[in-house]
Amino acid sequence: MPTLDRRDNVFVLDLGDGENRFHPDWLAAVDGALDEVEKADGARALVTAATGKFYSNGLDLDWLLAHADQHQDYVVSVHGLLARMLSLPLVTVAALQGHTFAAGAMFSLAHDVRVMRADRGFWCLPEADINIPFTPGMSALIQSRLSPRTAHEAMVTARRYGGHDALAAGIVDHAVAEDAVRSTAVELAAAQAGKAGDTLGAIKGRMYAPVLTALRTKDNPLG
Repeated sequence: MPTLDRRDNVFVLDLGDGENRFHPDWLAAVDGALDEVEKADGARALVTAATGKFYSNGLDLDWLLAHADQHQDYVVSVHGLLARMLSLPLVTVAALQGHTFAAGAMFSLAHDVRVMRADRGFWCLPEADINIPFTPGMSALIQSRLSPRTAHEAMVTARRYGGHDALAAGIVDHAVAEDAVRSTAVELAAAQAGKAGDTLGAIKGRMYAPVLTALRTKDNPLG
């Protein structure tokens, strides 16, 4: 399960050491950690990271199949997390030490900065291969954070991007050695910690207003 630690002005949210899928309990734990980060005073920034082979493999499809009657509520909760991360009033950095797939990849896009391991691991939106269409909110998020060419390729072809390819495509901002992923993310976050506050929150909220509206639509989030 996710755990939160603080290093001076940088909060580090470790998403876990498994596939870190979006089980309802996992979502609740992440939301609770974000509550703590938001309530903190003064300079602060956030790094999300993980331990092991995966950063996040996205939706918990096993749970979803077993709880089909809760499908819409589940999607609303996932959308809520993506919207919250996108609009947090502080700088956020995703440290992608392992595979980052599907909703996990979307979660990474909701951060301000992404640091990826260069030599192993993939970033991928596999929805076209697994026959799960993107929701309107998810599509809006992806297209707001990637260039049109990269968004099209990633969404339509389900390409798996390694670290160097992800950097070249503008999906991530840095591709570094395995042992430097988290430390680089913390360093980048620390340099921006002084920007936390209402002004940054307003900037993000206005910059991504259409995306946030799409993600926060509860009437029919599946389109």
